[in-house]
Amino acid sequence: MRITRSHVQWQNIIEEQEISGLTIADYCRQHQISTTTFYACRKKFGASQSTFVKATITQQVEVFANPEPMSLSIGSATLTLPSTTSASYVAQLLRELI
Repeated sequence: MRITRSHVQWQNIIEEQEISGLTIADYCRQHQISTTTFYACRKKFGASQSTFVKATITQQVEVFANPEPMSLSIGSATLTLPSTTSASYVAQLLRELI
């Protein structure tokens, strides 16, 4: 028996497959969908390459409210700059010192 699905239904199916982590073949097999139809609909509805990237947190990072200042020591002189100093300013300063 042939099942007719709407554009929205196919978009949902395509998104569910991407999220599932299953290969297209495995997903289609589990949901009794023809892989040929799946690929055709994915191409037709412009979802051949998803722009959505699912991200996962792999490491927690502590954010400090008051980061330590930067210090640059040359010989007996020490220059201390706030941690908010821009990288371009530090680079320009280093070029002038060298």
